[in-house]
Amino acid sequence: MDITLRLAQQPEADALLGRSPLAALAGMLLDQQVPMEWAFSGPYTIARRLDRDDLDAHEIAAYDPEAFAALLSQKPAVHRYPGSMAKRLQQLCQYLVEHYDGDAAAVWEGVASGKELLTRLNELPGFGKQKAQIFLALLGKQFGVAPEGWREAAGPYGEQGCHRSVADITGPESLEQVRAYKQEAKRAAKKA
Repeated sequence: MDITLRLAQQPEADALLGRSPLAALAGMLLDQQVPMEWAFSGPYTIARRLDRDDLDAHEIAAYDPEAFAALLSQKPAVHRYPGSMAKRLQQLCQYLVEHYDGDAAAVWEGVASGKELLTRLNELPGFGKQKAQIFLALLGKQFGVAPEGWREAAGPYGEQGCHRSVADITGPESLEQVRAYKQEAKRAAKKA
């Protein structure tokens, strides 16, 4: 896997996301209550702090929880809530080790349908329906992982030509379009 992404808006962080299935999953996990670029640069920051070129699910799963939380808390913190995100990331990696021998790509490799892939993503710790659908759309739109029915399984995030989520970010302009869509959705929700 070596995909050109522009999610973190930082070349080194985006390069890691494009070559590392675990980094992409970790970025999606971190994508809540912080700007998207901050979330998706998190895996690169973690890899650098571990003095690694990539993330390793076995290493993260076995890491001392307090030490891992401290690693994510170093300034600048990886997330607004580094302690809870460290715990969630370790839970994700433990699940990957237990169910996929630590291989994040095995979550989507060889799946027969979008529905099956959505089920697998929903089973991941920290991934609810919306996060699973967004990641499914990201896989389909930018990683070329397109099992039959993936757009339907991804719901509105799978629609072609929309700018709803991180799945639609291909550069600074599309990032601003996604941001504008999210702000409008928040305004509409407040009115309702």
